[in-house]
Amino acid sequence: MTTGSTTQGGCPVAYDAPPHWDQTQVGSRSDWPGARRISWFLRYGLPRLGLRASARRGDLIAQMTTEHDRRSDPYAGYEELRARGPVIRGRVTYATVDHAVAREVLRSPQFVAGTELGPLPPRLNRLGRSFTDVLDLGPVDAPSMLAVNGDLHLRYRRLVTRAFAAKNVAQQEERIREITTRLLDDLHDDGSQGFDLVARYAGQLPVQVIADMLGVTADDRDKLLHWGDGAALMLDPDLSWSQYQHAVDGLHQLHDWVLRQITTLRDEPADTLLGRLVATEGEDALTEVELRMVAMLVLAAGFETTVNLISNAVVLLDDHPEQRDAATEHGWSNAVEEAFRYDPPVQLTIRTAGEDVELAGTSLKRGETVLAMIGGANRDPQVFDDPHRFDVTRPNADAHLSLSDGPHYCLGANLAKLEGRVALELLYDRFPDICVRPGGERRTNRVLRGWQRLPVSV
Repeated sequence: MTTGSTTQGGCPVAYDAPPHWDQTQVGSRSDWPGARRISWFLRYGLPRLGLRASARRGDLIAQMTTEHDRRSDPYAGYEELRARGPVIRGRVTYATVDHAVAREVLRSPQFVAGTELGPLPPRLNRLGRSFTDVLDLGPVDAPSMLAVNGDLHLRYRRLVTRAFAAKNVAQQEERIREITTRLLDDLHDDGSQGFDLVARYAGQLPVQVIADMLGVTADDRDKLLHWGDGAALMLDPDLSWSQYQHAVDGLHQLHDWVLRQITTLRDEPADTLLGRLVATEGEDALTEVELRMVAMLVLAAGFETTVNLISNAVVLLDDHPEQRDAATEHGWSNAVEEAFRYDPPVQLTIRTAGEDVELAGTSLKRGETVLAMIGGANRDPQVFDDPHRFDVTRPNADAHLSLSDGPHYCLGANLAKLEGRVALELLYDRFPDICVRPGGERRTNRVLRGWQRLPVSV
């Protein structure tokens, strides 16, 4: 076994020869009649039934996932949970809105990401994987970086970390400003009639930036945004059969697109992030499935968070015009942090106890799950003064957990913050009187919080 090192939280971490993802059980029954529906039922249908049954019995955690009003505005529910203690036990899962507890869950090696362990018996988990086609694997499925742990996670992350390091991201600011200025130029003549901020601006900026990093042509950018929206549905735990079909159709197209890019790059190497991944040799070389999943996650992570951040921030600044003036005067970096804190693009994440563990006085057994409700933790009064006030000058706004924490801290955090700062600064410099108009539509996701459509005028 050879050894090497990478960094995590600024500290060197040793690792043995890189492990590879074991694909042997995935898709072994995917050619059976009705395999996709069986896969959906075992992965989403059963949890959906369990959550709905629990919600009818008064389980607040389940109600916040299944009930439309609580999904669309979860913040009152977070306060109800806070009143019940640092760790709340539901019928299906535990949950916390306590900042310190959520941070511990995200950081502790006793809790793991992914679905290998969880509320379903291991036999059902294995059965579900056997009916799942490899092309149906999404962001919550191994070998996605969101769903693997330990040395395997370190191996994948090490291959892409350099591109998202603070120094390398900072070097992209000029290019990000060029893209942003061009988008605003295109919008200038449309302002009086109004336009959809998501479709024309908040979505376009991050997808163009990540497309440049990966070497995606202009013709494919809008396709990736559309496919990514579908794939993002798979982050939610209770997809209906029709939602699942829509999501995996998008995933298939993403898989096909990435495979075509890989084939081209093997014949015509390029100095892009995807090109470098394809060219990796030796023990670090990725299998075809690993390569596709790493590339797809980088694509999705490269724009999903930022799209929602920008649109959420514009709505907040429209609702609080005095904060718009404060951001202009004091700088936009802290305004981005406060937007992340106050209305985070990612509202929650789930972790599973990898062993029997004590959490804030509550005993969890191996395989039991905890929802770290980030949207609630970000309004913990033990950490943030007057937490329900949106304040772009808040001194500790960056103490939020919106980009996660620990080993799964958001790979694209530096890029998202830079894009958000530039996007808001230049938007309000060009259109200081921008106004949100009626007719906005929120996304239907429970995990991701943002806008599907946001009409504005200038």
